[in-house]
Amino acid sequence: MLSDNVKKGEARAPHRSLFNALGFTREEMEKPMVAIVSSYNEIVPGHMNIDKIVEAVKLGVAEAGGMPVVFPAIAVCDGIAMGHVGMKYSLVTRDLIADSTECMAIAHQFDAMVCVPNCDKNVPGLLMAAARVNIPTVFVSGGPMLAGHVHGKKTSLSSMFEAVGEKAAGKIDEAELNYFDEHTCPTCGSCSGMYTANSMNCLTEVIGMGLRGNGTVPAVYSERIRLAKHAGNAVMELYRKNIRPRDIMTKEAFMNALTMDMALGCSTNTMLHLPAIAHEAGVEINMEIANEVSDRTPNLCHLAPAGRTYMEDLNEAGGIYAVMKEISKKGLLNLDCMTVTGKTVGENIKDAVNLDNEVIRPIDNPFMPNGGIAVLKGNIAPDTGVVKRSAVLPEMMTHEGPARVFDCEEDAIEAIYGGKIKPGDVVVIRYEGPKGGPGMREMLNPTSAIAGMGLGDSVALITDGRFSGASRGASIGHVSPEAAVGGPIALIEEGDIISVDIPNNSLNVKVSDEVLKERRKNWKPRKPKVTTGYLSRYEKMVTSGNRGAVLEIRE
Repeated sequence: MLSDNVKKGEARAPHRSLFNALGFTREEMEKPMVAIVSSYNEIVPGHMNIDKIVEAVKLGVAEAGGMPVVFPAIAVCDGIAMGHVGMKYSLVTRDLIADSTECMAIAHQFDAMVCVPNCDKNVPGLLMAAARVNIPTVFVSGGPMLAGHVHGKKTSLSSMFEAVGEKAAGKIDEAELNYFDEHTCPTCGSCSGMYTANSMNCLTEVIGMGLRGNGTVPAVYSERIRLAKHAGNAVMELYRKNIRPRDIMTKEAFMNALTMDMALGCSTNTMLHLPAIAHEAGVEINMEIANEVSDRTPNLCHLAPAGRTYMEDLNEAGGIYAVMKEISKKGLLNLDCMTVTGKTVGENIKDAVNLDNEVIRPIDNPFMPNGGIAVLKGNIAPDTGVVKRSAVLPEMMTHEGPARVFDCEEDAIEAIYGGKIKPGDVVVIRYEGPKGGPGMREMLNPTSAIAGMGLGDSVALITDGRFSGASRGASIGHVSPEAAVGGPIALIEEGDIISVDIPNNSLNVKVSDEVLKERRKNWKPRKPKVTTGYLSRYEKMVTSGNRGAVLEIRE
C-alpha cells in the first residue's frame, strides 16, 4: 500500500500519532486509505447535494474494506459567473483543481481515490488530476438537474438567458421574466441540458472512468445515492486488481469519447477539455482529427439547447450506454477498452437497450449524418475554430455578412441590446481568448441576447473566447491563434465581409492576403489586462484554445 509510506514502521510513529489525532483506529490504519475528493459547496446548484453523494461513497468504500478520507475541491458556477469579470475565473480553475488534488493525493500517499465532481471545469480538472496521480480512481458526479417547467413546457437555463433578450426586445414584460427565473431551475444538479457539465459527466462514462448512469441519473433521484455506494465498492475492486486511470484513459478511450461527443451533440467546451485531459494521461489528440471523426459519426441526440429533450429524458431512454450501443452498430467504438467496472466497453454495453427512438435516434435514422461539432479553418482561424453544428439552424449553416467588431464581451452586449446589430451581421468578439481575456470567457450572454432579440436565424458570432454548452446558433468559438498573440481575428475591421461555411468547415474574411499583411504591420500587442494575482500567472503560461488551453512553462 502506498499509504504504508505514512503509516508503517518506527520512523512513521509521528505520522501515526497524527492519524490518532484524526480518530483513526489501529484497525483502520491497516486498510487501504481512499481519498474522496468532495466538490461540495453552497454556491453551485450542481454541488449543493454532493455532501450526500460523498457520504454514500464513504459507506461504499468502508463496506468494501477501505478507509475513506474526504478532502475538498473548488468549483465555480459558470451561470453565476457569466457576463462579468467572474467568468475570467472559470476556465482557470480547471488547473487549480488539478494541481490542488494532485498535491493532496500525493502528499498524503492515498492508495485510491473517488472523485465527486459535477459542474463545468470541476470534472475535467479532476480527470486531469486522476491521470497525473494514477492511483485506482472512480468518478461519480452529483447528477443533472431536472428540467424546469414554464407554462407547461420543459425548459432549462439557456431559455432563461434568452428570456432576457426577449425582455430587451419588448417581447415579454418584467412579470413574465420573473416567472421564468422562478421556474427554470427547479432542483439541485448540473443544468438540465447537454451543457458543459453534463457533456463532461457523460464523456467520463464513455472514457470508462465513471459507472453506468454517471452522466444521466438526475441529482434528486435516490438511484444516484445507490450509484455513489457502488462507486465506493468499485474503487476497492480496482485497487485489488491494480487497474489505474492510465490503464483506462488510453488513446482508444479518447477516440471513443470524441466519437460519442459527436453522437451526443456535446458542448464545444469538450474540444478544450478532452485534449487537456489526454495530455495529462500522456496521450496527444489533435483537434485536426475532430472533423474526420465527425464525418463518420451520425448525430443521434438533440438535447437542449439543440432540441427539446433534457438529461432526464436521455436517462429514461437508456442513458449513455444505449447511445454507445447504437453507435457500436456502425463499428465506431473500440469495445476492448478497460473501464472502472473492471470490464470492457463491449461487456458493459452488451445488454443496453434504446427505449425511446425520439430521444436517441436509431443509427439508421439520425438527426444528422455527421457529428454535432465541427472544426472550422480559414484565414480567420488558421489553426481552428469550433462550432456546435447540431445547434445551428439550417439557414445559418452558410452565412455571409459584414463584421461588427468588438474588443470585449461587454461592448458587444451593449450593441446587441441597444438594437445596433442588424440581420445579416457577423458579430466578432476578440481579445477574449485564454491569454487575451485572460481566462477565455464564455459568451452565453451575447449568444442568448442574439437569440432573444429574434436574430438567431440571421446573425452569426465568432470569437477567440468560448461558449457555454447552453449557447446555440451560428456561434463559432476557440478561434486560434487568438487576437492577443496577433491571430488574424485581430486584423478584422468593421464592415469586412465574413464568410461562414459550416458544411465545408471554413471561416474566412473576404480581404486579400496583401491587405491583411499591410494591416499586420500596424498591429501592436496589447498590454495584459491583468498584471497581478492568479490570472496574471495564468496569462503568462496558458497556450491557445486549439491546444486545450493547457499550461506550459516558457523558457
